[in-house]
Amino acid sequence: MSIIIAMCTYALTMSISPGPVNAITMTSGLNHGIYRTIPFVAGATIGFTLLLFAIGLGAAELTTLFPQFMKAIGYVGAAFMLYMAYKIAFAKGTVSLEEGTEPGFYQGMLLNILNPKAWIASISGVTAFTTKGDPSSLFLFCGLYFVICFIGVGAWAVVGRQAKVLIQTEKHLRLFNIFMGTGLAAVALYLLFA
Repeated sequence: MSIIIAMCTYALTMSISPGPVNAITMTSGLNHGIYRTIPFVAGATIGFTLLLFAIGLGAAELTTLFPQFMKAIGYVGAAFMLYMAYKIAFAKGTVSLEEGTEPGFYQGMLLNILNPKAWIASISGVTAFTTKGDPSSLFLFCGLYFVICFIGVGAWAVVGRQAKVLIQTEKHLRLFNIFMGTGLAAVALYLLFA
């Protein structure tokens, strides 16, 4: 039972801690509401769980055999984060919701697969909580992580929606979008040059 508690604690800590996916989730929650942010949250959760499962099956070996692979993931991930930062920072500061402007399922999935934080969390988690040659520990860890990741990332949409009370005007919304886009761009640039 204690290994399950440890797995859950790790999954919650990694899922709810600030990062690019959670910044976009919070921004979307504020701009578009919780309901319209769910596809992004679902995509991010499924993308992460697929990554976790692939690493559990042996994809982590790629980073050892081909160290440039992890560097390439970092560059592609940072470029995608810069693209998302641009979309956030230059989003219209309108209070009315426009159809199709919120990040969707595929953006969430792709962002988490390309997110270096997700790779590090997956490699660390698989190393700590699964037994090589025992698929049951990997399935358990992935199942727990899936549920907890959805809740943890989804909580950021709720936080964003609650921030709507503080951000009442289009000017405030525009400033919030610029702030969040700039923050995400800073994370991407840090990853590029770290």
